[in-house]
Amino acid sequence: MSGEEDRRPAGPLRKQDFEALARFRFGIRRYLRFSEETVRRHGLTPQQYQLLLALKGFPDRDWATVGELAERLQLRHHSTVELVNRAQRQGLVDRTGHPEDRRAVRVVLTEQGDVVLGQLSALHRDELGRMRSALAFPTWQDEREQGPGS
Repeated sequence: MSGEEDRRPAGPLRKQDFEALARFRFGIRRYLRFSEETVRRHGLTPQQYQLLLALKGFPDRDWATVGELAERLQLRHHSTVELVNRAQRQGLVDRTGHPEDRRAVRVVLTEQGDVVLGQLSALHRDELGRMRSALAFPTWQDEREQGPGS
Protein backbone atom coordinates (compact mmCIF):
# COMPACT_ATOMS: atom_id res chain seq x y z
CA MET A 1 0.00 0.00 0.00
CA SER A 2 1.43 3.42 -0.96
CA GLY A 3 1.71 6.41 1.38
CA GLU A 4 -1.09 8.18 -0.52
CA GLU A 5 -3.51 5.34 0.17
CA ASP A 6 -2.59 5.41 3.87
CA ARG A 7 -3.67 9.05 4.15
CA ARG A 8 -7.12 8.62 2.67
CA PRO A 9 -9.85 8.91 5.30
CA ALA A 10 -11.96 5.82 5.82
CA GLY A 11 -15.71 5.91 5.80
CA PRO A 12 -18.20 8.48 4.58
CA LEU A 13 -17.61 12.20 4.82
CA ARG A 14 -19.33 14.02 7.67
CA LYS A 15 -21.01 17.44 7.58
CA GLN A 16 -17.90 19.13 9.03
CA ASP A 17 -15.78 17.50 6.29
CA PHE A 18 -17.97 19.10 3.62
CA GLU A 19 -17.79 22.43 5.46
CA ALA A 20 -13.97 22.23 5.61
CA LEU A 21 -13.74 21.37 1.90
CA ALA A 22 -16.15 24.18 0.98
CA ARG A 23 -14.21 26.68 3.14
CA PHE A 24 -10.92 25.63 1.51
CA ARG A 25 -12.43 25.89 -2.00
CA PHE A 26 -13.78 29.35 -1.18
CA GLY A 27 -10.32 30.42 0.05
CA ILE A 28 -8.68 29.19 -3.15
CA ARG A 29 -11.21 31.05 -5.29
CA ARG A 30 -10.78 34.26 -3.27
CA TYR A 31 -7.02 34.06 -3.73
CA LEU A 32 -7.33 33.41 -7.46
CA ARG A 33 -9.71 36.34 -7.86
CA PHE A 34 -7.26 38.58 -5.98
CA SER A 35 -4.48 37.37 -8.28
CA GLU A 36 -6.46 37.91 -11.48
CA GLU A 37 -7.49 41.44 -10.50
CA THR A 38 -4.01 42.39 -9.27
CA VAL A 39 -2.13 41.28 -12.37
CA ARG A 40 -4.68 42.95 -14.67
CA ARG A 41 -4.24 46.24 -12.79
CA HIS A 42 -0.51 45.94 -13.56
CA GLY A 43 -1.10 45.39 -17.29
CA LEU A 44 -0.66 41.61 -17.48
CA THR A 45 -3.05 38.74 -17.99
CA PRO A 46 -3.20 36.02 -15.33
CA GLN A 47 -1.58 33.62 -17.83
CA GLN A 48 1.34 36.01 -18.38
CA TYR A 49 1.93 36.24 -14.63
CA GLN A 50 1.84 32.44 -14.40
CA LEU A 51 4.33 32.23 -17.27
CA LEU A 52 6.76 34.61 -15.56
CA LEU A 53 6.38 32.77 -12.25
CA ALA A 54 6.93 29.39 -13.94
CA LEU A 55 10.14 30.72 -15.51
CA LYS A 56 11.54 32.29 -12.34
CA GLY A 57 10.49 29.30 -10.26
CA PHE A 58 11.76 26.63 -12.62
CA PRO A 59 13.91 24.22 -10.59
CA ASP A 60 17.68 24.55 -10.78
CA ARG A 61 17.93 27.01 -13.67
CA ASP A 62 16.74 30.40 -14.92
CA TRP A 63 15.19 29.29 -18.23
CA ALA A 64 12.76 26.71 -19.59
CA THR A 65 11.75 25.34 -22.95
CA VAL A 66 8.30 25.95 -24.39
CA GLY A 67 7.47 22.28 -23.81
CA GLU A 68 8.47 22.50 -20.15
CA LEU A 69 6.41 25.66 -19.72
CA ALA A 70 3.42 24.02 -21.39
CA GLU A 71 3.65 21.21 -18.83
CA ARG A 72 4.04 23.60 -15.88
CA LEU A 73 1.14 25.76 -17.03
CA GLN A 74 -0.97 22.78 -18.10
CA LEU A 75 -1.47 24.29 -21.56
CA ARG A 76 -1.15 22.89 -25.04
CA HIS A 77 2.14 23.53 -26.79
CA HIS A 78 0.69 25.92 -29.40
CA SER A 79 -1.13 27.92 -26.67
CA THR A 80 2.14 28.26 -24.78
CA VAL A 81 3.93 29.43 -27.94
CA GLU A 82 1.33 32.18 -28.38
CA LEU A 83 1.59 33.15 -24.70
CA VAL A 84 5.38 33.41 -25.00
CA ASN A 85 4.98 35.45 -28.22
CA ARG A 86 2.72 37.98 -26.49
CA ALA A 87 5.00 38.19 -23.45
CA GLN A 88 8.00 38.70 -25.74
CA ARG A 89 6.24 41.53 -27.58
CA GLN A 90 5.70 43.20 -24.18
CA GLY A 91 9.39 42.84 -23.32
CA LEU A 92 8.78 40.39 -20.47
CA VAL A 93 10.59 37.34 -21.88
CA ASP A 94 13.07 36.57 -24.58
CA ARG A 95 14.09 33.50 -26.53
CA THR A 96 17.65 32.22 -26.80
CA GLY A 97 19.15 29.25 -28.56
CA HIS A 98 19.58 25.99 -26.71
CA PRO A 99 23.26 24.98 -26.83
CA GLU A 100 22.60 21.23 -26.72
CA ASP A 101 19.48 20.94 -28.90
CA ARG A 102 19.23 23.15 -31.98
CA ARG A 103 15.52 22.32 -32.31
CA ALA A 104 14.74 23.67 -28.81
CA VAL A 105 14.58 27.26 -27.64
CA ARG A 106 15.18 28.59 -24.16
CA VAL A 107 12.67 31.09 -22.80
CA VAL A 108 14.19 33.52 -20.29
CA LEU A 109 12.92 36.45 -18.25
CA THR A 110 14.05 39.88 -19.34
CA GLU A 111 15.11 42.48 -16.78
CA GLN A 112 11.70 44.13 -17.19
CA GLY A 113 9.93 40.80 -16.71
CA ASP A 114 11.95 40.13 -13.57
CA VAL A 115 11.03 43.54 -12.09
CA VAL A 116 7.31 43.13 -12.85
CA LEU A 117 7.32 39.59 -11.48
CA GLY A 118 9.05 40.73 -8.28
CA GLN A 119 6.46 43.42 -7.65
CA LEU A 120 3.49 41.15 -8.35
CA SER A 121 4.88 38.22 -6.39
CA ALA A 122 5.44 40.41 -3.31
CA LEU A 123 1.76 41.40 -3.46
CA HIS A 124 0.78 37.73 -3.81
CA ARG A 125 2.98 36.71 -0.88
CA ASP A 126 1.40 39.39 1.31
CA GLU A 127 -2.10 38.28 0.35
CA LEU A 128 -1.26 34.66 1.13
CA GLY A 129 -0.13 35.79 4.58
CA ARG A 130 -3.46 37.52 5.15
CA MET A 131 -5.37 34.46 3.94
CA ARG A 132 -3.38 31.85 5.87
CA SER A 133 -6.35 30.52 7.85
CA ALA A 134 -8.70 30.49 4.85
CA LEU A 135 -6.20 28.41 2.88
CA ALA A 136 -5.43 25.88 5.61
CA PHE A 137 -5.78 22.34 4.31
CA PRO A 138 -8.98 20.66 5.43
CA THR A 139 -8.38 17.96 8.02
CA TRP A 140 -10.57 15.16 9.21
CA GLN A 141 -10.28 12.32 11.61
CA ASP A 142 -10.20 8.76 10.44
CA GLU A 143 -13.30 7.09 11.86
CA ARG A 144 -11.03 4.49 13.50
CA GLU A 145 -9.55 7.35 15.59
CA GLN A 146 -12.88 8.93 16.52
CA GLY A 147 -14.00 6.40 19.06
CA PRO A 148 -17.57 5.36 19.79
CA GLY A 149 -20.38 7.86 19.51
CA SER A 150 -18.44 10.45 17.52
